[in-house]
Amino acid sequence: MLDTADLIPALHTTFGFSAFRGVQEQVVRRVLGGQSTLAVMPTGAGKSLTYQLPATLLPGTCVVISPLIALMHDQLRSAEANGIRAASLTSADANREETIDRFRAGGLDLLYVAPERASQPHFRELLGAGQISFFAIDEAHCVSEWGHDFRPDYRALRPLMDSFGSVPRLALTATADAHTRADVLAQLGIPGDGLVIAGFDRPNIRYVISHRDSGFQQLRDLLKQQPGPGIVYAPTRRQVEDLAARLAEATGRRVLPYHAGLPVEERAANQAAFVASEDMVMAATVAFGMGIDKPDVRFVAHAGMPKSIESYYQETGRAGRDGDDALAVMFWAAKDFALARERLSELDESRRASERARLDALAMLVESPTCRRAMLLRHFGEDPPQACGNCDNCLEAPGVADGSVVAQKLLSAAYRTGQSFGIGHLEKVLVGASDDRVVQRGHDRLSVFGIASAEEARLIKPVARALQARGALVANEHGGLMLSGDARAILKGELPLAVVLPPAKGRRRSRGEAVANPVGNPLFEALRALRRELATEAGIPPYVIFHDATLREMATRRPASLAELGAIGGVGARKLEAYGDAFLSVIRQH
Repeated sequence: MLDTADLIPALHTTFGFSAFRGVQEQVVRRVLGGQSTLAVMPTGAGKSLTYQLPATLLPGTCVVISPLIALMHDQLRSAEANGIRAASLTSADANREETIDRFRAGGLDLLYVAPERASQPHFRELLGAGQISFFAIDEAHCVSEWGHDFRPDYRALRPLMDSFGSVPRLALTATADAHTRADVLAQLGIPGDGLVIAGFDRPNIRYVISHRDSGFQQLRDLLKQQPGPGIVYAPTRRQVEDLAARLAEATGRRVLPYHAGLPVEERAANQAAFVASEDMVMAATVAFGMGIDKPDVRFVAHAGMPKSIESYYQETGRAGRDGDDALAVMFWAAKDFALARERLSELDESRRASERARLDALAMLVESPTCRRAMLLRHFGEDPPQACGNCDNCLEAPGVADGSVVAQKLLSAAYRTGQSFGIGHLEKVLVGASDDRVVQRGHDRLSVFGIASAEEARLIKPVARALQARGALVANEHGGLMLSGDARAILKGELPLAVVLPPAKGRRRSRGEAVANPVGNPLFEALRALRRELATEAGIPPYVIFHDATLREMATRRPASLAELGAIGGVGARKLEAYGDAFLSVIRQH
């Protein structure tokens, strides 16, 4: 097997890198040694390199199972740009016979297929006609019913791989808790000692979580602060289309919609436009997910509550995959949790407890006054520092108030008014506001009428949000708030309730606008313009040619020769040959 000294030249020749990152080398060594492996690596940690590099060094073809055609084609473009012999067999490919002939002749390093195709008998017969170096299973959490994105077709991969018993397998995922990891190992037939965990931290992402009090305005302001490509996730198709139109009008930026209800051609065109753009925003449901292989997404915003911490981590992880600064913003409201808890009753009884636990974990995250990143990492079994210095709570600690007494009064008011009224009515009762509705129902004669002091009154809404998030107050079908969960323990004083008080409007620190060219270097802008021109000519996204980080290094170091340019990170042999002279020409002119 190659040692590290032998691997580095191959790494530099193909990818232009002079060193491995994180656990990349460990995973590559295991693949080259014929050891089956499950690698858990955060998005942006270079998972694709761990199978692409060994595929260029081993005899035969690496068969890559990937869940979405768009994702395969994005990875295919990047692999081919680095000089890797790659192809895909999908329903969208018109060169099927050519690809099959290349595979049989040993002319492919990588063959991308979907799990649906991989499970078919005719595909197994095809693999038997060629030489396979190893199997790579991307988004491997899809094989587990415990994973957040289970796909039954992944379960058919084990029999396929077992029929090629001596061929090793490499499973890759960015999101898998301990239970899911154990299930993936079992389902794919990978021994327990084949687990490699890189950690879940994405230090370049700043996490910001805010209460949604003026949702559209908050998103509009975000788009004005963040000029680069971004994704806005919305819960429903109608909200996606509404946000896309309104944000485009309000900001003057190109904002397109994406959801499963759009015509296939429109979805494909919108995704292609986003992938190729350097400043476009996509408003989308989570259907716009794993198919994104765009490294320069500068922000991801959730216009509503995500499904779980696992989903939140996966979706926010689509920002900043190039390693540059990125932002993840979530705008949530108490009604998001109320709706989610209401929908628990629609699930099979066997799933309710686990889904309720996921909601509880998410409630703790949004209501926490402590480091967001630390909470995320502890959820995935890590032991992080208490503060990260790059989330909203670390940059400006929110106030924390003891809301226990106010919670008792609010719960009591909800109970004594018949558990049939919303927070607006309950607030009037507690502060002693005698409007017609309160008087007509006799609520001005209740013991809870007017029992909230002026100081307590300002805590009523934050306390209500906290109680709804944790499920102690839930809405009935008419919107009235009912006691549930641990409400009785809170009423009895057995459970305290701390309430987070965010900084007053206008006091929150700047969210850290992500700028590709922070020093305003005109050479960097000229290099970006050249990259854009070359990408348009070739019909590929600009990032496939070079990432912004590579262009910044060019602008800083100003290489004067092909040899000096080839020493810059991200400039491999194939790209140096294809683009070197053009970029050197621009550098000489500035």
